[in-house]
Amino acid sequence: MSIGIIGGTGALALFEPLETAALTTPFGPPSARPVRIEIAGRAAWFLARHGNPHRIPPHRVNYRANLHVLRTLGCRVVIAVSAVGGIDPGLAPGTLVAIDQVVDYTWGRDHTYSDGPSAPLRHVEFARPFDGQARRALIEAASELGEPLVAEGCYAATQGPRLESAAEIRRLARDGCTVVGMTAMPEAGLARELGMDYANLCVVANPAAGVSDRPISEDEIHRELAAAMDRVRGVLAAGVDRLPHGH
Repeated sequence: MSIGIIGGTGALALFEPLETAALTTPFGPPSARPVRIEIAGRAAWFLARHGNPHRIPPHRVNYRANLHVLRTLGCRVVIAVSAVGGIDPGLAPGTLVAIDQVVDYTWGRDHTYSDGPSAPLRHVEFARPFDGQARRALIEAASELGEPLVAEGCYAATQGPRLESAAEIRRLARDGCTVVGMTAMPEAGLARELGMDYANLCVVANPAAGVSDRPISEDEIHRELAAAMDRVRGVLAAGVDRLPHGH
């Protein structure tokens, strides 16, 4: 069984492609063709969440097709890499966070497989969305490497593609969220419906709106992400190496 890696902003060039898979799904095409890669001596499939080249806004991503195609390719573990803004002032740009909770503020997205005329209605358990071997492996790998990683955090999933207002960020902070992004939902929920072990490794790219006096610069976001990618690659490889080969 293979491991799936879903990459967002800054993660398209993490791996050397070996081959691509041209597959369709009952939910339409995925964002991009999955690319077979090797990581820590293991077979894996990489999928570019926003397409390759990067072009699909977060509210238009076909999350159902993306998760379905990885499941079809035999993936039982999915590790997502996501760029986020830091709501908690202690999360400086470049910080890695293995989130353990999420609050979904998105709307209008195809967020379940249980909405077709022939699909069974299922109410999947979701109390701990990221609590599996994959997340634990990332945390243990970072510790082993001496790589600073925050081992918990609550992700606020917003609609995008615009960034949030300072007032919205204050609201998210009151709700207990520590980072903000646009893609963890419905991705995590769909993975749970498919019985996949889903972990999300976040890279803080910038302080969220109002956390810093400085305006948010898209160029600065890209610089922070590029600077963090080698560290992300190292944690991913060491984390995958710790996963049982039965996955």
